[in-house]
Amino acid sequence: MKKKKVAIQGIAGSYHDIASHNYFEGEEIEIVGCNSFKEVIATIRKDPATLGLMAIENTIAGSLLQNHELIRLSGLRVIGEYKLRIAHSLVALPGTTIHEIEEVNSHPIALMQCADFLDTLPHVKLVEKEDTAMSARWIAQNKLKGHAAICGKAAAEIYQMEVLAEGIETNKRNFTRFLALADRWTAEDLFHQEEINKASLVFALPHTAGSLSKVLSILSFYDMNLSKIQSLPIVGREWEYLFYIDLTFTDFTRYKQALDAIRPLTKDFNILGEYAEGKQSV
Repeated sequence: MKKKKVAIQGIAGSYHDIASHNYFEGEEIEIVGCNSFKEVIATIRKDPATLGLMAIENTIAGSLLQNHELIRLSGLRVIGEYKLRIAHSLVALPGTTIHEIEEVNSHPIALMQCADFLDTLPHVKLVEKEDTAMSARWIAQNKLKGHAAICGKAAAEIYQMEVLAEGIETNKRNFTRFLALADRWTAEDLFHQEEINKASLVFALPHTAGSLSKVLSILSFYDMNLSKIQSLPIVGREWEYLFYIDLTFTDFTRYKQALDAIRPLTKDFNILGEYAEGKQSV
């Protein structure tokens, strides 16, 4: 059986890599590492058989606003989601002690999420890098003594680094939600209506009093559960906003009726994806 190709931002051992293997649990997948989220989108569009996994929000850092827009503009479809528990470790070259660390490298959000732990190392220099796992690989490849990375344990194992401290994130309820993406034709092939209980939508509203409350009232009437709402300004249209919303529901027919009811009240209405609510790691 042919392996599924999955495009991610990052490399082996990154949280995107871990989330991909968890989401496609039991399946053979081939990770296509990309340098940016834009490259993830471009990779899927170039090869419609390739799927993607992209972080969309974190319980501490909030929404990745640029990714909402990337997905909207891409024409790709959301086909699923996965919520990964983020557990950070401090790793360094084998034989290094924590007292020898002079510099800690990681993604800026990972550094922020470990602020309380890093405060216990006041003489250490913090350096922002583009990825957690890449920081570990860079230290390993260049044999940088006195350097440490903040990353997941999986990256430490892959790049043969020693774990100096585990669970160093300040908030233990630290989860990142990832969206699985596919070309619209591939998404149709994977569509199973009987499993669907969640949708991601985006729309603009006329700049009139009560326009948002009218939409929300209709969704409530049809028993739609609004699990997320995120507004983003529309560039070039002052004081107008796009609203990204996630709905969960138990009745697909009633969900479709709700959409028919709100469509006339909105502008630029778009269904980003209809899918099954995702699992959450422990």
